[in-house]
Amino acid sequence: MKEDCRSTKPSLNQQPADSNQMCRTLEAVAVVDRHVDMSLKVVVPDNFSDEPNLIPPLNFAMVDNGIFRSGFPDSANFSFLQTLNLCSIICLCPEPYPEANTEFLKSNGIKLFQFGIESYKEPFVNIPEDTIREALRIVLDVRNHPILIHCNRGKHRTGCVVGCLRKLQRWCLSSVFDEYQRFAAAKARVSDQSAECLALHRNN
Repeated sequence: MKEDCRSTKPSLNQQPADSNQMCRTLEAVAVVDRHVDMSLKVVVPDNFSDEPNLIPPLNFAMVDNGIFRSGFPDSANFSFLQTLNLCSIICLCPEPYPEANTEFLKSNGIKLFQFGIESYKEPFVNIPEDTIREALRIVLDVRNHPILIHCNRGKHRTGCVVGCLRKLQRWCLSSVFDEYQRFAAAKARVSDQSAECLALHRNN
């Protein structure tokens, strides 16, 4: 015979020994009721399996309002990028942009600005000042926002551009390099030469 769980509820005239006891009693009833409800059928929408998987690119992060950074996005990241409503992308890799990515940009009305910067693990060293200056000009122009800055893995080249942006935002050098190292790698080292180069980029 099925037990009537309502018998555990206190009547209106019956006062519990204390308020804690009331809480415990009501909680027990809720558990029993929830167990009974589990026998109900769950209706799953027909298009449930068609929902896009929102996978951000490697090392993705928000830099500032309307400015994002990441590694090189691939087709698995396209659905996520669509949620950003990007207006522009800055690619810091010298290789030709992949056809699939180019088609994605065209179909979503996204402008591509590509700067061919060779990869160096030493931050802010051997990076053309004119290239950095032009990239920053594009980043600072709000007409290009929302904008994504990316290189291959979103570490060194992207970190350099973001680092120069931080100096324009008057961040101190220690904070700039702390952010750089968080994205580059735990073993990333910042030399005195890197600090001098960043100071020159800021002054120019």
